[in-house]
Amino acid sequence: MPGKIKSFFRKLGPGLITGAADDDPSGIATYSLAGSLFGYRLLWTAVFSFPLMVAVQETCGRIGLVTKKGLAEITKEHYPRPVVFLISLVLFAANTFNIGADLAGMSEAIRLLIPLPQLVVSLVLAGVMVFLIIKLEYDRIVMVFKCLTMALFSYVLAFFLTRQNYGEIIRSTFLPVMSLDRNYIQTVLAIFGTTISPYLFFWQTSDEAENEILAKKSVSRHSLRIEKEDTVAGMFFSNLVMYFIIATVAGTLFVSGKNIETAAQAAQALRPLAGDLASVLFTVGIVGTGMLAIPVLSGSAGYALSETFGFHEGLNRKFKQAPGFYTIIALSTLLGFGLNLVGISPIKYLFYSAVLNGLVSPIMIVLLLLIANNEKIMGKYRNGRLVNFLTVTTLLVMTAGVVGVFVIH
Repeated sequence: MPGKIKSFFRKLGPGLITGAADDDPSGIATYSLAGSLFGYRLLWTAVFSFPLMVAVQETCGRIGLVTKKGLAEITKEHYPRPVVFLISLVLFAANTFNIGADLAGMSEAIRLLIPLPQLVVSLVLAGVMVFLIIKLEYDRIVMVFKCLTMALFSYVLAFFLTRQNYGEIIRSTFLPVMSLDRNYIQTVLAIFGTTISPYLFFWQTSDEAENEILAKKSVSRHSLRIEKEDTVAGMFFSNLVMYFIIATVAGTLFVSGKNIETAAQAAQALRPLAGDLASVLFTVGIVGTGMLAIPVLSGSAGYALSETFGFHEGLNRKFKQAPGFYTIIALSTLLGFGLNLVGISPIKYLFYSAVLNGLVSPIMIVLLLLIANNEKIMGKYRNGRLVNFLTVTTLLVMTAGVVGVFVIH
């Protein structure tokens, strides 16, 4: 049995990394805010969003495996070019705002442990991440990413270090109580906006394609089964962490009536309520996930824009082989740091990022449906009925989210 478990985890790759990157510092802030405002009432969102995330991300992974191309390249080849140009540029802008928020959250969290100037910490983090992405070989990058996913287990441990109302947890998970309260609806929209994001679509498609090219194998039922298992595991892991973050904050900050705006504030507020260890675990999780999420954010922008403008791209290439790709990654990361100099609240970054992602998400999901059901592109590996149903449901949810943001805000 231990051997089988070890073998299973060795096979995990793009799906696991994508799922873990979804729980970035800005996502942690959103889940923490949900728990502090509404207690356990929003735990149902982790269960509801799971099959939707699996359907969308499994579709992305399958497209990458079958075509050995990224989403931007496929879209450019088969659909109007202005569409891919617009999507790629908006994705770059949204990811840059998200990187700015993540850097601010990470530096704030580090300062809880080590009292250093926040801008200095942000600059060092940005520089280190760009340097490692450019210098490390592809296999090393993947290994580092896999190791960083382990940081998310800190939230599971933090949950068990706090006192919880398990009866209320079970009721809120499986018997949701809906509300037309403006803050409630906005928080639900924020949760779906941060869990189903376009940058994850681009990242997983391109990462699967790159893996398949490096493996030098043709697509097979076996490789598709591994991709599906990887995606299911990654999305389950992502939603499990989201679930425990909401529950941990609900059982502590909500019960004590403490309001927070950032993930670092949640970590700080946990100390007197749940002890130093729970607070430290929360802080470690913020930093670890940020180290994973920011390269994925900048990398997805790098893939999208490189494919759009015809640059050589891929983490398996050296800088001199793909200068445009790595320049985009560095530019997105450093512009994200630059936002920290402006002095805008990270919550504002998150709002701008959410709005831009919300505008792109429905368009991207429509494109995914068109690509994944196109026999010329996918051959016999087109979407099945269940995946189409779940993806269309995701489209409706995300479209409702876009409308809701503009109507309710």
